[in-house]
Amino acid sequence: MGQTLTEKILSAHLVEGEMVKGSEIGIRIDQTLTQDATGTMAYLEFEAMGVPRVKTERSVAYIDHNTLQNGFENADDHRFIGSVCKKHGIYFSRPGNGICHQVHLERFGIPGKTLIGSDSHTPTGGGIGMIAIGAGGMDVAVAMGGGTYYITCPKVVKVNLTGKLQPWVAAKDVILEVLKRLSVKGGVGKVIEYCGEGVKTLSVPERATITNMGAELGATTSIFPSDEITHEFLKAQGREDAYTPLCADADAVYDEEVNIDLSKLEPLAACPHSPDNVKSVSELSGMKIDQVCIGSCTNSSLLDMMKVAHILKGKTVNPDVSLAIAPGSKQVLNMLANNGALAIMIDAGARILESACGPCIGMGQSPNSKGISLRTFNRNFEGRSGTKDGQIYLVSPETAAISALTGVFTDPRTLGDAADITLPEKFTINDNMIVPPADEKDMDSIEVLRGPNIKPFPVSEPLAETIDAKCSLKVGDNITTDHIMPAGAKILPLRSNIPKISEFCFAVCDEKFHDRALELGKSIIVGGSNYGQGSSREHAALAPLYLGVKAVIVKSFARIHMANLINAGIVPLTFANESDYDKIDQMDELKIENIGKQIANGKVIKVTNVTKGFDFEVNADLSDRQKEMLYAGGLLNYTKQNS
Repeated sequence: MGQTLTEKILSAHLVEGEMVKGSEIGIRIDQTLTQDATGTMAYLEFEAMGVPRVKTERSVAYIDHNTLQNGFENADDHRFIGSVCKKHGIYFSRPGNGICHQVHLERFGIPGKTLIGSDSHTPTGGGIGMIAIGAGGMDVAVAMGGGTYYITCPKVVKVNLTGKLQPWVAAKDVILEVLKRLSVKGGVGKVIEYCGEGVKTLSVPERATITNMGAELGATTSIFPSDEITHEFLKAQGREDAYTPLCADADAVYDEEVNIDLSKLEPLAACPHSPDNVKSVSELSGMKIDQVCIGSCTNSSLLDMMKVAHILKGKTVNPDVSLAIAPGSKQVLNMLANNGALAIMIDAGARILESACGPCIGMGQSPNSKGISLRTFNRNFEGRSGTKDGQIYLVSPETAAISALTGVFTDPRTLGDAADITLPEKFTINDNMIVPPADEKDMDSIEVLRGPNIKPFPVSEPLAETIDAKCSLKVGDNITTDHIMPAGAKILPLRSNIPKISEFCFAVCDEKFHDRALELGKSIIVGGSNYGQGSSREHAALAPLYLGVKAVIVKSFARIHMANLINAGIVPLTFANESDYDKIDQMDELKIENIGKQIANGKVIKVTNVTKGFDFEVNADLSDRQKEMLYAGGLLNYTKQNS
């Protein structure tokens, strides 16, 4: 029996465990990436491990999230990260060089390699045939130190692509169609592997758009084969030596199969407030809009930007619409400037933003009150834009550009013949904003520069014999890490200061949570299904840890957040009977006796609702390694004990 591409790469990197679906496996990590919103904490954790120099083949730190320097905090964090990189063997991509996933695809990604990044959209690397996985900063720190990265051996879903996209139908519409079919929970515990003749019709940037938004499925990652199209892309980037042909065996067996005829797709939009709330653009046609934002790690490639320039050429943005465009990297921006496309955008009335994440994480460009904003981004969670009642729609660059001109939701197929835009045979290559680390012989002389905003991460304690605490917060389904630990221009600069940033913990759900949790001293959170979906930010675990949260009991967890809770030493539990969720109220006292022994004895654990006088069962679906981590009080303590 043949292997899937996913199985081939995972097997080649297997360090611990067996390739049995649903069991825990440990894999060797070749590359890591961080961004500055999560990177400072990851590097503080790396320093705490005491490893002098990274042991990966390539580790890169990107500055792309906190580029708005309003006050000293972000600039200090960037200086800290740069000095850590120089000292410990990490490449440093300076502010303005671009969004981590776009730059990594261009300059560092290698087919067949493994990559983990402290950003949930790291699966962008699957566009060139990598196993690229989003992870918490602690996991990335351990991998940089040479440690093994652990995942549940995933099921593999075959998405069989046939046909070819019609004019003005985009790669963004492909992943929106997948989300429409599978939902934001449909990829949990799975890798989405794209196969079929339709793959050959998609460029690497288009493939990367699709794998990027696989994160919204809750998938472990997504991947395309590495073929002649991959080869041409790497050759154009001056990295032909990185190419390796990779594909699934002809007789590979998949756990599920989805069939998509590309020729039958139409322009789509994800409506507020979830990436899987998908409708056709034709259904929304004529709806007045207020803002258009084009960019993000999903749709900021040269190919995307050239299509936008083609639509805008000789036109003027509707006077009722604000159009902002952020090219994904310095390479893209430079090439747009040289070929005249940038001038076309400016002439049309677009606001050109820095090559960074920007509006995608609420870092500027928040829409007006109740404003309808079309964005080529990957998430439209409530409040993420920075405007609480903003109505965010996720669309392709083609739909975004034509709608910016008309002032209403417009189907790009009304434009007639599509532009014939192809990737260049050679990209403009200038890596002068990527700073290599110091030589190993010089590393001891490098001083790590720390600003006053950088505080130590919270110390976790070994698991207590009994957890007896009140329910400090009860929330519903699909709680995102944006709910738990919001982003935005006001909060992101505090990422290095857990005591300060914890003041905003769950503020979207309950502004009194911070004070209540501190007053209680220790507490338990109760939630619904798909708890912790979205960003990989480990701050959504570290802030609750600082506020005394000892356990989280929910119907189901998103993968990365559950791992982050364990890393922080917070016990993740799921209801054995989901109806018990309805019987618990905020401020009920919940007691779990002999929790360590109960975890050791099996998955089912008894919890007593002392307030209401009844018992219920929860599951602790943990590997032996994860149990040991919780006993130790989290991954850092566990790593120190076993180093």
